[in-house]
Amino acid sequence: MITLLGSTAARLHLRLFPRLRTPLLSFLLFSVFQRYCSTKTGKLASHGFASMAAMSSLPPQRYHYFLVLDFEATCDKPQIHPQEIIEFPILKLNGRTMEIESTFHMYVQPVVHPQLTPFCTELTGIIQAMVDGQPSLQQVLERVDEWMAKEGLLDPTVKSIFVTCGDWDLKVMLPGQCDYLGLPVADYFKQWINLKKAYSFAIGTWPKNGLLDMNKGLNLQHIGRPHSGIDDCNNIANIMKTLAQKGFIFKQTSKPF
Repeated sequence: MITLLGSTAARLHLRLFPRLRTPLLSFLLFSVFQRYCSTKTGKLASHGFASMAAMSSLPPQRYHYFLVLDFEATCDKPQIHPQEIIEFPILKLNGRTMEIESTFHMYVQPVVHPQLTPFCTELTGIIQAMVDGQPSLQQVLERVDEWMAKEGLLDPTVKSIFVTCGDWDLKVMLPGQCDYLGLPVADYFKQWINLKKAYSFAIGTWPKNGLLDMNKGLNLQHIGRPHSGIDDCNNIANIMKTLAQKGFIFKQTSKPF
């Protein structure tokens, strides 16, 4: 925009004053045009159109890493009880660059209702062969802990927080299944950012249809298929990066346990 306005000013100067050859007069006239261009650019910026340099920079976030998580679970119509996690994906998102640095992704063998329903397979894209013979939730949680340690996320000097699309994953699903199986819930699962709330704070509207509405509101292409845990995680990460590019700073939305 600045280059365009500057070149326009130069052309106008040549058209309006083709016979002016005095260097001093030319300099003064061009200075007037430059000040005009600067004023117009300032007005554009005040309306939310930042320079390319400003748009490419990201604001400092409160966390070193965001851990994007989206469970898929056994389901049917009417709903079966208890529900069990069958896909457990996590993306490690760098809080400075908002780029994905590492991925944890496992399928989980359900034990209460080991046979997936046709409704569940149609919704999530997860077929029976993808969960048969896979580790139990207890085993997957142990591997999550190992992955967290390997990635340096258990270091008390490293600030990280989980991010989910809604509160269901970490407020209802994981603690509910752990309670049913008599398993402890690690402290790092007890605080998170609800992306729906973050989006509504940033944009001013509530995304009734979750990721689909957020992608539409930000003019983003939806990644993969809805209700695939790993695809949903990639959509969450993409939305977070876009909001950060707009200057949004993410904050914890969950209440302490």
